[in-house]
Amino acid sequence: MNFGSDNTAGAHPAVLRALVECNEGAMASYGADPVSQRAEAAIREVLGWPEAVVRFVATGTAANALVCAQFAPSYGRIYCHDAAHIHRDECAAPEFYSHGAKLVPLAGEAGRIAPQGLAGAIGFGAAGSLNDGANALVSITNATEWGTVYAPDEVAALADVTHAAGLALHMDGARFANAVAGLGCAPADLLRGVDALCFGGTKNGALAAEAVVIADPARAQGLDYRRKQSGHVWSKQRFLAAQMLALVTDGLWLDLARRANAMAAALAQAIVAAGGALVVPVEANEVFARIPAHVHALLGAHGVGHSLWQEQPPAAGEPVVIRLVTSWATHEDDVARFRHLLDQG
Repeated sequence: MNFGSDNTAGAHPAVLRALVECNEGAMASYGADPVSQRAEAAIREVLGWPEAVVRFVATGTAANALVCAQFAPSYGRIYCHDAAHIHRDECAAPEFYSHGAKLVPLAGEAGRIAPQGLAGAIGFGAAGSLNDGANALVSITNATEWGTVYAPDEVAALADVTHAAGLALHMDGARFANAVAGLGCAPADLLRGVDALCFGGTKNGALAAEAVVIADPARAQGLDYRRKQSGHVWSKQRFLAAQMLALVTDGLWLDLARRANAMAAALAQAIVAAGGALVVPVEANEVFARIPAHVHALLGAHGVGHSLWQEQPPAAGEPVVIRLVTSWATHEDDVARFRHLLDQG
């Protein structure tokens, strides 16, 4: 049982088949191949962005960092949640790619930024002097780092605040599929007012593939140069594109996300039934729960992959907060064995 991350799962068989199929014969390099062109068109259709520029990279860090550099100059300010991946988990890649843009982390309940808090922060930044730099970009994550989701109206409200200040809105969509599946809405509903999406594949059945998607082609000027300069233009790009094409074909990406979400909900039910408590509602494929320390130790002793999710080491005997993440490959038997261990605790 491994609930450490959705990154621990392998690639979906449909993705592997697509890689084998596109391996046959020779194709043009650097994205000029037919597989890349079909994948770009399919993503535009799925997202409801008919004019969007779509570019493939192999990692979410590269995708996020490229977008940050595209929209924020070296003296720019990028507003994000204080738990955002770009702030805590990307080794200053956004700052590096943008040659110095400053991340401004904001507090927000359950991983989400509130429009009022964002407006206040943007206003404070705009009122600053030359010493403070210039407001440039707002970045949100959907589903969030806490496994919660922004509903369509919440995204639109943040977009209104962002655009009123003359800034662009970026969405880190490493788990965009889980957000869409959890809400049961159309992808376009979650993109109202979003200027750039990092559309994740790696956490949802790909081997290694993400798409940088910029809604307005005029705002994508220079992106190809940045991607090349940073070493993220593949000569054999068809192998990236084929993965994303396989996922968006016939709605597979949403089927996989629905399964992951359902398995997370089942884990949450098991934890609550055993006397544990959820820290935040389970709205996608992550579970944050408070459990007794001895149960945490029991899970570790049985090799159950999970994360301790708190800033300070727990005091002796106190409950601990853990994170569990499910994937497309999580099986009902995994949940049943997990429930059995909880019953033993």
